[in-house]
Amino acid sequence: MSQDIREFITPFTELLGFGEPTHLEHAHTWVRNELFEQLAGLGFRSIALETCRIRGLTVNDHVHGGPGDLDAVMKEGFSHSFGENWPANRELVQWMREYNADKAPEDRLSFHGFDFQTETVSAPSPRPYLEHARDYLGESVDLTVDDEKWSRDEAVLHYDQSPGQSEEAVRLREIGTGMLRRLHGRRSTDEAWARAETRLQAGLSLLRYHRECAEPNPLGVRLNRLCQMRDGVMARNLLEIRRAEASRGPTFVFAHNAHLQRTNSSMEMAGERVEWFSAGALVAPILGDQYTVIGGTLGRNDSFGLGEPDKATLEGQLQSRFTTWGITRDKPQGPARTDTRREMGYFPLDQHLMDGVDALLHVKVGRPVTR
Repeated sequence: MSQDIREFITPFTELLGFGEPTHLEHAHTWVRNELFEQLAGLGFRSIALETCRIRGLTVNDHVHGGPGDLDAVMKEGFSHSFGENWPANRELVQWMREYNADKAPEDRLSFHGFDFQTETVSAPSPRPYLEHARDYLGESVDLTVDDEKWSRDEAVLHYDQSPGQSEEAVRLREIGTGMLRRLHGRRSTDEAWARAETRLQAGLSLLRYHRECAEPNPLGVRLNRLCQMRDGVMARNLLEIRRAEASRGPTFVFAHNAHLQRTNSSMEMAGERVEWFSAGALVAPILGDQYTVIGGTLGRNDSFGLGEPDKATLEGQLQSRFTTWGITRDKPQGPARTDTRREMGYFPLDQHLMDGVDALLHVKVGRPVTR
């Protein structure tokens, strides 16, 4: 066991993933902050979190010294409530801004979100993303739509209430595809061009997502495809982030294990068993040994009822190895724990997960929201 991240990366590591086993537990986010401070000293120059890529641009502006109140940045710059309700994320943003204050541009740390603009069973209107690109191009096409019709949950869960294959959707896709061609015809290294392209790609991805929502498939099939589409966008975003950061240094990535492991992922959703290829499984064959991933595990957390694991289980064996938290390549052998409930959002450690990661970071007793 070790708390020194240097022992778990190689000279070839360009993308270092660190997973958490549940979003309801905060210890892994505090540990993540400690690790990123170590990694900054080792040449890492960016971090990517499981939050909306477009919203993350607001956070990146702030950590690079841009104007804006921190409270507003935490509210507007994160999706999934990961800004306002996660003090470790607030601490991360504050620390990055302070770190960058006296650094040359090439040495500053950058913040990225790499998630899709959706949460599987809900998806927003594509309008604002298309409008941003339209305004950048200086075009006058009308993109007015009923945002509520697009963004309501029923538009995802019930194919007959989805606008994804309507005449309006077809028109938006045609407009967006045309704008993308014209935008690429004006390719530039300017930051404004890159942001217009990022938003336009996000809008087109949302249109494809909504189109899938309108397919008259059984719920289980639809959820499988939507989960796969989401992680496909996450994988594309990670590769684009790496291209942008390649000349500056490696990137640290933090998300749920299910998005980072090299093996396929699965979960219960709306009473259906859903399986898909994670973003990690998609980028791993492309990056090869440039991708290193550490899976997060947890022994106990009293705040949501996760008790002490049986000593024979995989987590139980890890419990005895150290006093707080640590990282190991020495993976245990034994049965998976069975004392979890679905509402915990905790994915127990099993052989399938261990096959998909290079090492494990185990937290013995989870922390509350604060340190």
